[in-house]
Amino acid sequence: MNRVLNDLQPSLVFKYFEEISQIPRGSKNEKGISDYLRNFGESLGLETIQDESLNIIIRKPATPGYENAPGVVLQGHMDMVCEKNKSTNHDFMKDPIKLRIDGDYVYATDTTLGADNGIAVAMGLAILASNDIAHPALELLVTVDEEAGMTGAMALDGSLVKGKYILNLDSEEEGYLLVSCAGGVTALSTLPVEFVKPEANKKAYLLEIKGLLGGHSGMDIIKQRGNANKILGRLLNLLNVDFDIAKVEGGSKNNAIPREADCVIMVNNDQIDAFTTQLKDITNIFKHELRTSDPGLEIACSETATPELILNSASKDKVIKMLNLIPNGIQTMSMDIENLVESSTNLGVLRTTDSTVTFECAVRSSVKSLKEDITARMELLVTELGGNLELISDYPAWEYAKDSNLEKVCIEAYKNLTGKEPIIMALHAGLECGLLLDKIPNAEAISFGPNMYDVHTPNEHLSISSTENTWKYLLEVLKSIK
Repeated sequence: MNRVLNDLQPSLVFKYFEEISQIPRGSKNEKGISDYLRNFGESLGLETIQDESLNIIIRKPATPGYENAPGVVLQGHMDMVCEKNKSTNHDFMKDPIKLRIDGDYVYATDTTLGADNGIAVAMGLAILASNDIAHPALELLVTVDEEAGMTGAMALDGSLVKGKYILNLDSEEEGYLLVSCAGGVTALSTLPVEFVKPEANKKAYLLEIKGLLGGHSGMDIIKQRGNANKILGRLLNLLNVDFDIAKVEGGSKNNAIPREADCVIMVNNDQIDAFTTQLKDITNIFKHELRTSDPGLEIACSETATPELILNSASKDKVIKMLNLIPNGIQTMSMDIENLVESSTNLGVLRTTDSTVTFECAVRSSVKSLKEDITARMELLVTELGGNLELISDYPAWEYAKDSNLEKVCIEAYKNLTGKEPIIMALHAGLECGLLLDKIPNAEAISFGPNMYDVHTPNEHLSISSTENTWKYLLEVLKSIK
C-alpha cells in the first residue's frame, strides 16, 4: 500500500488511521475492523476481548511508577457514517476510503472520511504499540454501531471494564472538554399507502433537491442548514397544479442532515406551463431563504419514464401532510447554557416501499421529558394519518458531574501544556459516555478530540496540526494521572 499520510505527525497515529481506512467499517458492517483490532491486540501479547457484539477491549499494564494510579479507559467507536453524493462511484461495503491531503487537512475523496471516530481508534492503537509513553493501566474500549444507535455500548458487559477514568475521544473541537451530552432515540414513522395506475394524460418528472451542505444532525443542527426531505415536502405542498406522486426518497442516515432528496411526480398535460412557472418561483423562494446557510441549493427537474403506479389521492395527501408537519430542526434552546441546543429532531431518511412511506428521525435532547414530548407529537401526527411510530435505540443523556477528579486532572494537564484554560462545555450530539457510566459504577468521563469539520458529509476533514496537538494533550493527561 502506498501510504498517503506517511509524512504526517504523529506518525504512528496517522499510520494506523490509514490502515483502518482500508477496511470497510460502516455501521453494522464492523466484522472486518473488529477482527483487525482483535488481531492487533493479540499480536502485541496484550489481553484482548472481542465480545459477541464485536466490541473490543485491549488491556495494557501500567508503566513503572503508575501501578497504583486509577485505571484509564481510552474509548471510541470503530464504525463510521457512510455518506456520498449520488454521483460518486464508491461501494462502502468493499472499497477503501481514498485519502488525500489538502494543506493542513486530511480529506477522503468524495465520501465521508471516517475520522469520526477512526482517529480515536488510531490514537488508542498508537499508545498500545508504543513503549515510551507513561500511563496508568490502560484499556482501549472500541465499540460497534455507535453511529446507528449505540447498540454496541448498550450490549457491553460493564463488568469487563476495569478502569475508573473514561477518556472518550469522540469530540471534534480542540481546546474543549466535553462533560455532558444529549440523549436520543430513533423515531421511525410508517404510513401505509395505496397505489393506483396513472392516468394517460399526464407527464412524468423527476424532481431532485441537491447541493445542500448537510452535516451532523447533532453538532450542526444549530446552523439551521436546509433539510432536503423537508424542502421536498414544502415543494410538493406549494405546487398548485394537478399532479400525482409515484415516490418520495431522501437522505441515507438519520444522524446526517439530508443533502439530497427526490420524487417522481406526474403533471397534467394542460398544466405543464403552470407547473414550470411555479417550480421556478418556488425554487427562488427556497434559494432566498437558504442563501446564507445553503447557497448551493439546486432543484432540478427532468422528464422521466412513466411510473407503473402512483399514490392514490388519499395517500398523496397523507404523505404531503406528514412531510410538512413532522417536527424537524431545533425544538428548544437551553436556558442554562448559552447557545446550547436543548432538544432537536432531524428527518434524516425518507423512503417509499410498495405499501408504505417511512420517515426516520434522530431525536435528541438533554432533558428526557422534552425528548418524550417530541416523540409524542410525532405519534399524534402519524396515528392521526393512519400510521404508527416505532422508537428504536433509546439512549440516555450524559449528566454533568461538576468538579469531578478527572475534570480537574484534564484542566491542569491542558494548562500545563498550553498555558491556557480549556473550555468546559456540554454537547447536543450524542456520545456513549452516558451509557458507559450507567454500566461502570463510580467511573468518571471526559470527552475531547481534534478539530474536525463537516462530519457526516462527503466534505468531512480532519486538521493535521490539531491531531498532533490533541495527541500531545492525551499523553499529558495520561502522564498526569497518578
